[in-house]
Amino acid sequence: MATRCGAAALLLVLSVRLSAGQSFSLPLRQPQDCGHARYFDISSLACGQCGPHQGRSAWGISCVCLPGFKMVSNNGGPSVICEKCPENMSGITEDGWNCITCPKGLTTEGKCKCAINEILVERDVNGKLLNEALCIRCDANKPSFSASNVLGDRCIRCEQTFINISESCDCSDPNILTGGLCFSNSRNFPSKPVATVRYGQLGITVVSAWFLKNLQASAAACWLYSNLTSCQALGNMCVMNMNSLSSITSDACGLFQYVYANTAGLGTVHSVSFWRQNLPWLYYGDQPGLASQVLDTTQFPTSFSFKGTNKNIKLQLIAASYDAEGNFLKWQKLEGGVLQLCPDTLTRLNAAYTFGTTYQQSCTVSVSKMLSDFATPIFYDVYLEYHDDDSGQQYLWAVPVLNLNLQYNEMSVNQGSNMNNWLLTRRMFLVDSLSGQENDLGRQPRIIRIASKIMISIRLIPNTQRGTIYPPLITIAYKDVLVQNPDAQSVMVSFSVNYEMNQSEAQIQTNIALGVLGGLAVLWSLLKTAGWKRRIGSPIIDLQTVLKFLLFYAGDLANVFFIITVGTGLYWLIFFKAQQFVSVLLPLPSQEEDFVTYVGCAFALKALQFFHKLFSQLTVDVFFIDWERPKGKVLKAVEAEGGIKSAAAPVSIWRTYFIANEWNEIQTARKINPLFQVLAVLFFLEVVGFSNLALMDSSSSLTRSSESYIAPWSRILRFGVSTVLWLVIAMLQIIFFAVFYERFVEDKIRQFVDLCSMSNISVFLLSHRCFGYYIHGRSVHGHADTNMEEMNMNLKREAENLCSQRGLLPNTDGQTFQISISSKMRQQYDRIHETLTRKHGPARLLDSSATTFEQSTKTYHTMNKFLGSFIDHVHKDMDYIVKDKLLLERIIGMEFMEPMEKSIFYNDEGHSFSDVLFYGNEATLLIFDILFFSVVDLASQSFVLAAVLTYLQQEIFRFIRNTSGQKNLASKTLVDERFLI
Repeated sequence: MATRCGAAALLLVLSVRLSAGQSFSLPLRQPQDCGHARYFDISSLACGQCGPHQGRSAWGISCVCLPGFKMVSNNGGPSVICEKCPENMSGITEDGWNCITCPKGLTTEGKCKCAINEILVERDVNGKLLNEALCIRCDANKPSFSASNVLGDRCIRCEQTFINISESCDCSDPNILTGGLCFSNSRNFPSKPVATVRYGQLGITVVSAWFLKNLQASAAACWLYSNLTSCQALGNMCVMNMNSLSSITSDACGLFQYVYANTAGLGTVHSVSFWRQNLPWLYYGDQPGLASQVLDTTQFPTSFSFKGTNKNIKLQLIAASYDAEGNFLKWQKLEGGVLQLCPDTLTRLNAAYTFGTTYQQSCTVSVSKMLSDFATPIFYDVYLEYHDDDSGQQYLWAVPVLNLNLQYNEMSVNQGSNMNNWLLTRRMFLVDSLSGQENDLGRQPRIIRIASKIMISIRLIPNTQRGTIYPPLITIAYKDVLVQNPDAQSVMVSFSVNYEMNQSEAQIQTNIALGVLGGLAVLWSLLKTAGWKRRIGSPIIDLQTVLKFLLFYAGDLANVFFIITVGTGLYWLIFFKAQQFVSVLLPLPSQEEDFVTYVGCAFALKALQFFHKLFSQLTVDVFFIDWERPKGKVLKAVEAEGGIKSAAAPVSIWRTYFIANEWNEIQTARKINPLFQVLAVLFFLEVVGFSNLALMDSSSSLTRSSESYIAPWSRILRFGVSTVLWLVIAMLQIIFFAVFYERFVEDKIRQFVDLCSMSNISVFLLSHRCFGYYIHGRSVHGHADTNMEEMNMNLKREAENLCSQRGLLPNTDGQTFQISISSKMRQQYDRIHETLTRKHGPARLLDSSATTFEQSTKTYHTMNKFLGSFIDHVHKDMDYIVKDKLLLERIIGMEFMEPMEKSIFYNDEGHSFSDVLFYGNEATLLIFDILFFSVVDLASQSFVLAAVLTYLQQEIFRFIRNTSGQKNLASKTLVDERFLI
């Protein structure tokens, strides 16, 4: 026992080692590769040898006896034993098990054959085998009228047309035998139909085997006998020939038109003048303007609503389907993807018929799959089902078809955009692999025709308030494919459902708004230009004035475009998503082009305004007036005189550097936090789901199921949703900073004014040649360069009102002013400033000559002394007055009084000096950010990318503003740039 177990274990180990080196591959063999004397073994998937006197069966997976040999045994596969028949019984019975004498010869398979209309009889009524087969002729005469069936094994009644024409089963000349039917040649009917199908895209005409077999028979049976199935088959062949209306009267459509014209006396169906009794409804007619009448003047007798108790959002499309032979198959609802060649989930396929949901589906389908799935075409007559509330009856509304491949006089009809030129049809199919078969039916077709584009269009009736629509329209385009390698060939197909309404009224309203607001923008820009001319002190209208007007107009026109686009986006967002009964439908992508153009124009013009403002801020004149005076004298060595003498104690420059750095810091301060703004907008769009409101469907839900169909984006809604979020979040930020943060935490602008007062430094700004701003920072305590104890004492005295007020005028608190200076004052300012502007900045302290540095220092002190004396009214010829601005002056931003002899200081309680900072131009910056975000999103359809690029551009322009503003500050104030941090 142990020996046996050891041997078995050894064999097992050896087999495992041998199998480890085996290859798990085998040669590929097809049944047709085995030849005539071999068969395909379905077990080993290889070819096996048949026995003697045997050959391969028709299927190739077993062996059969050769002619002249009968089977003795057959267990399948090669397990067949054959025996030779005797000489006097050389034939084989149909089942192959017996030998028999054949009176009329043998077939190639060695079996008995009989003449036409004869049936082969091998056994008697009891099943006993006859020694000699019998060929019994069927009785073709009255009353039997019998003929052999296709298999030739029994007699059946012959086709009725034979009996009608010849009162027998014979259809000899001059009668016509076609398609298994017999017709008399005495009737006036085309005897030689054109069985061709033209494929215009390929320029190929194919003689169709299907048409050869069935065209004449179907047409004759339809016309002569009103055979319903034959009429449907004739109509199907016309549809397969793309409803051709060529001059050839004997092609499929020509024969259909012939029958249609000659059966007018039969009447119409359902009172439809284009639908002849017994015939399919293929055409609406070719009268000029008929398409417009069908599509534009008839109202579909039901309404649609998105919400409420009468909610109706389903398009109940149903189709009567027929096979190629004209047999009615069934009524078929289009839900479930009947007309959609792209595979998808049932939920997504059914979303195509949800009213208000724009549906788009496209994919690439294999030609081999189309050949296997659509061996024979299915034809559809599509209807829209509706319910009559009064009678409770269900009705059908015929849906017209616009076939873009429709041929007229062998040339494609130029459908164009003029609806009056359209020729509407009714019947359609998805794939035709039948008419392209040239020789024998059942073989691979030479050409197949695939519906590459199907679009269902639903148009809303203008000014409707109850969701009424015009009849839908199915637009279909076919692709002709020359079949060469089906497995490698593919076709792009698409299916879409579009909802549209007449946008002409909306476009007119937009154009009116654009014209009115554009005109107002011109007037506003003229006022701005006039104000600018007054502020630069130049009454002459020159090229610079025209250029400035265009820059102002660019900014104002950008605001006009922005207002119109925001209003448009908000309108569609509210009225489309919130409506109960359908009264508006979203513009189609092609109808959004004007809107996208407006957004692009708004961005381009706003960018021009932004760069204009940026350049103006980077060239502003600024000077810090230091009011500090020496606190005594110090002993100072004088080299030239070789002795020591007393001199005024120097005033510290650190306060000026401190104010310069604070000014440099607030140059890019804004009323909102840009990073929070971008992140908040992106959060609400992508995380909360506000982006779902931009989908072209009727749902106002912020969430979508991953299994549900996601409609395409509407560019107008994307702009509307994102812009509203930008504006709302920005307004909330502005309110938060203005009401809470700047009041209780930090207000950089007002704190800068306080800092100037504590530092005893005033700020003199000139944004224009003769206009600017003044911050009065003169300390009420006389000195600011003091120790901590004295500083705290000064603050305490000021808090207890033990000292004078900070205002420029006595007993006032006004520290900020808009200033309009005289030309004389400006000329004096320029003369002093010449030595500062002559160089590109302050001299380097280490490598510059003492003469240059002393010259710059002397110029600085001269400017400081001049501006200080100007503020103190020392120069009577360059004096100024202080007054309030009129309300109208504040509104239009222009000063009515021109400073001829005296400059004018306007009281300013709003700290308007921020106009030379980002802080005072928040509206421009915000709109520029919104438009930049929107342009990127419209181009990329990605909110994330738009947010990232928007933040990057904010940081880039902030860096440019900081860097260049710092250089301008150093250049204009003589503050060394190395001390600006």
